[in-house]
Amino acid sequence: MLESRRFVIIGFFALVGVIYLLRLFYLQVLDESYSIESSSNSIKRVTEIPFRGQIYDRYGKLIVYNTPVYDLLVTPAKVRMDDTLRFCKVLGIERRDFDSLMTAARAYSPVKPSLFLRQLSKEDFASIQDIMVDYSGFEFAKSSLRTYTAPTLANTLGYVSEITKGQLEKQEEPYYRQGDYIGQSGVEKIYENELRGKRGTKFVMQNVNGVYKGPWKNGELDTMAVAGENLYTGLDLEVQQYADSLMVNKVGSVVAIEPKTGQIISMVSAPTYDPNILASRYFSKNFAALARNPYKPLFNRPVMASYRPGSTFKLIQALIGLQEGVITPGSGFTHANCPVGCHNHPATSTVALGVAHSCNPYFYNVFRRLIYKNNIKNTFKASAVGLDAWHDDIAKFGIGQRLGIDLPSEYKGNLPNKKYYDRFYGEYRWKFSNIYSLSIGEGELLITPLKMANVAAIIANRGYYYTPHVIHGIGDKKKVKPEFLERHETGVEPHNFEPVIEGMIGAVEAGTARRSRVEGITIAGKTGTSQNKRGDDHSIFIAFAPVEDPKIAIAVFVENAGAGGVAAAPIASLIIEKYLTRKVTNKALEERMMKLDLMSKVVLPTTTKKPVAADSTKKKTEAVKPADPNDPANRKAGAPHPANPAAMRKPVALPRDNKGKAL
Repeated sequence: MLESRRFVIIGFFALVGVIYLLRLFYLQVLDESYSIESSSNSIKRVTEIPFRGQIYDRYGKLIVYNTPVYDLLVTPAKVRMDDTLRFCKVLGIERRDFDSLMTAARAYSPVKPSLFLRQLSKEDFASIQDIMVDYSGFEFAKSSLRTYTAPTLANTLGYVSEITKGQLEKQEEPYYRQGDYIGQSGVEKIYENELRGKRGTKFVMQNVNGVYKGPWKNGELDTMAVAGENLYTGLDLEVQQYADSLMVNKVGSVVAIEPKTGQIISMVSAPTYDPNILASRYFSKNFAALARNPYKPLFNRPVMASYRPGSTFKLIQALIGLQEGVITPGSGFTHANCPVGCHNHPATSTVALGVAHSCNPYFYNVFRRLIYKNNIKNTFKASAVGLDAWHDDIAKFGIGQRLGIDLPSEYKGNLPNKKYYDRFYGEYRWKFSNIYSLSIGEGELLITPLKMANVAAIIANRGYYYTPHVIHGIGDKKKVKPEFLERHETGVEPHNFEPVIEGMIGAVEAGTARRSRVEGITIAGKTGTSQNKRGDDHSIFIAFAPVEDPKIAIAVFVENAGAGGVAAAPIASLIIEKYLTRKVTNKALEERMMKLDLMSKVVLPTTTKKPVAADSTKKKTEAVKPADPNDPANRKAGAPHPANPAAMRKPVALPRDNKGKAL
């Protein structure tokens, strides 16, 4: 018994010994990591940064690519500097720049390499490579510079810059390091994970002076960097540049969508800037200059600016009215007892004529019927119930919510409901006479240019839309995000769109947009004028074409340009023709729009005083005017500001009876 136990104990210790020997053999012979660490003076681990993915337009034209450059890194503890002035002269920097860069490097880490000078060209690198051998503590690392084929799409594409300390601390996975570049806005931000690629690692031999002596073990342990995935957009680069040229010296937006897919064809935010200036080593200086520009070129107006839609909103009113049965295609209204003015046009005895002539009294009556489409006798309760039903129908058009475009900071706008007005007036203390300005797209409505372009796409599709998106393909397989393939229904039957489209055609052929007709192309459009308290009103136009087989839906907003037919409609018609035919026939109109300079009419933001608290001595029965969400003084902290914060609601007189009492 004792003998058997002795063999068990001996066997156990023998097994432990074998395990230790095998582990020692693995560490000393098979595993290279300890060898690398022990040879840190002669073997260096180099991390290779991959190229970011490139970006293409819908026809395969390159929009964004990468230019190879070199970054100069410094390890402060290894620096031996005998002649600082000579070193500065070699790099073309001032002594004060050298001191500040070294201070920043020491603050990061005395013993770890950090960025000293970024984005040296291949020519710069070649001219100083041999000289830098004399300065220990400095080394070069390959990098790349984001490069743009044309000075366009700055706000849509976005920019990349060095990762911030806050972003480093918040990253969910330990991928980024100090000095790395990351997408900060636009497509570059939304598709960062796809664009950034995968890092590579290689091991190189160097002598005691840090001079490269070749790959270690012939690169057996090296891993290749994998470039980021390419992105394929629905953008038309040629049309985009043309739209840019039409919006020079103007403030506003252009958004064009392919109705059948939701792909963005063109997206202009004016004024804009050349994206190349934020892809240079002078990023900080250039960014600061753009941020100080009073016209806000960094502000992405198509998705962030909010306006009252004006008469373009009448299209939705008509469609909801037809669907709810409060009007028929042949419905007509008189102007009697109507508080909103008319434009001195022929009689509007049908929906099509109401749209074509943009008749205010017509849509006042449509909205009134929608609000009071219930059996509630109390007008206050009837108005509240009717407004919520109206709100739900309008929301199906994507109004008052974020559409989900693949761009950051999309503003949802404002679509008021019962709760919205209850906050200002009190529950059941307001009625139709307080909100009727919504009927013509004014009041508390706020809509982005993107949403109005999407409304044009909905009408072109006769009732549905796909989420507007910039990127329609990711990687070699051109994968599409599933949310961009989902069809959104508005609940309006296709036949109800026909009288509205008939009216839109009439608006272009003989109505408010008649000066913007294009020979050979049937365009359905609608002008709008967005009220503006300070300065001239904003010009709006939405359209789609050709009517028989829609290929483009568009919205144009031009600030302080006046009526929709003055600037927005001509610009939209020129872009439509350019996209569909690749040429423009109306050269006189083209020249006039390109020369049109409206910058002097733009009212720049001024310091806004804090809102004065309401007088507590006022009677509770007195109606309080809703705070204008477009007024910066009434915006929540951090909320996107409008393109022109000075744009305020014009007061509209309430309708009154013969005795002067508000209805």
